[in-house]
Amino acid sequence: MFEFMFPTGCRIGEIVSLEKYDINWSNRSAVVRGKGDKEREVYFNIRSKIWHKRYIDNRNDTDPATLSMFKILTRGRHYGEIAMTYFNHYRGQ
Repeated sequence: MFEFMFPTGCRIGEIVSLEKYDINWSNRSAVVRGKGDKEREVYFNIRSKIWHKRYIDNRNDTDPATLSMFKILTRGRHYGEIAMTYFNHYRGQ
């Protein structure tokens, strides 16, 4: 998630709502929906593409959301709390 957030400048809410069909892998761009349901196109780097594609390819579900586990985590929780949970999980805490 952070590998996608930093190069694009996306907010957590925009990333959580991102779906597979919103991503254009060939030009490394995505259409995200932000505040007021406004759409904007963002671009990501090759490192972000590699990690994001690896994550999607290794999933065993049909959920169109690219980060489906975060969609579940966000229900009723503050995004800062979600980010710290994610960060601590991947740091091994």
